[in-house]
Amino acid sequence: MNKFSIGVDLGGTNLRIAAVDDQGTLIEKVTLGTKVQRGRDQVLADMCDAIQHLSDKYRDSAPLVGIGIGVPGIIDMQTGLVRESPNLPDWVDYPARANIEQRLKTVVILENDANVAALGEKWLGAAKDYADVAMLTLGTGVGGGLVMGGNIWRGANGMAGEFGHTTVEPNGHLCGCGNLGCLEQYASATAMVRLASEAIASNSKSKLALAASSDPEFSAKSLYNLAIQGDEDARGIFRFVGRCLGIVLSAMVNSLNLPIYVIGGGASSAWEAFAPAMYAEMRKRSLVYAATAPPDPNASHEGASAHVKSGPGHKTIVTRALLGSDAGLYGAARLPMLAEVKR
Repeated sequence: MNKFSIGVDLGGTNLRIAAVDDQGTLIEKVTLGTKVQRGRDQVLADMCDAIQHLSDKYRDSAPLVGIGIGVPGIIDMQTGLVRESPNLPDWVDYPARANIEQRLKTVVILENDANVAALGEKWLGAAKDYADVAMLTLGTGVGGGLVMGGNIWRGANGMAGEFGHTTVEPNGHLCGCGNLGCLEQYASATAMVRLASEAIASNSKSKLALAASSDPEFSAKSLYNLAIQGDEDARGIFRFVGRCLGIVLSAMVNSLNLPIYVIGGGASSAWEAFAPAMYAEMRKRSLVYAATAPPDPNASHEGASAHVKSGPGHKTIVTRALLGSDAGLYGAARLPMLAEVKR
């Protein structure tokens, strides 16, 4: 092991910390519960104790490059302030970086959690062969990240990649951001459960309704299980989810023309249920995608194969993430390594 860094994935439910070497080998991972209800000081203390433990354990074997932390929310990269985090309600305008650095006595890099997931997939995952990638993360909400030239692209104010707040239904469901009809309201795990509830309200005797009533912990995973078993209501919900994803991805392809778009997050485990509708929607809505998509045996759009044959050599790849829930850990650990290269 030449050198290593420590990556942190700070979620509203789980707090995960890992030591990762510069070749991308995960040396050790620690998983804790995020004690949000006990306040940010407790969360910070638990996180810093785990970081210090890993740092001390491996520092004699190899030099520590630094510490990277993925945070769910909006971060001021210059000041290290967490402006807002829906999963960490008492972290509003909170000087997180300064407080963490004070506890650990070392330099810390904070970054949005979707951005570090995109960086992780670019380093070691589905996009490792590409310099440029856009990522959607389907979890409790829908996050997004952009990597350009191998580095995170934050935009003018550090807020680039908010793809989850792209409008797919102009007069649709109210989003927490204040807009109507955001993708987050139709493609997140939370949205999938809400869509199931709406379907149940219109047909309380359906198989979907019976399954939900018998399962007090009915979730997006439960809905997916019904879909793969052939339940038409569940399958219809995932077709709608795929359509909404296809609308947003079409706009991304048309605007960015990147070589690869990666979809991750817990709800991406329902890939088989929503991907066919997503691809079909993209072929209809994006001339760029239709002209550059790899051959898709599930495509239902007539004429798609003709577009593929006549398109340019570089294909537009839309694919599922490979690193699963560890994408953010790897991406966070990668942050100080990239910073070291730039110094």
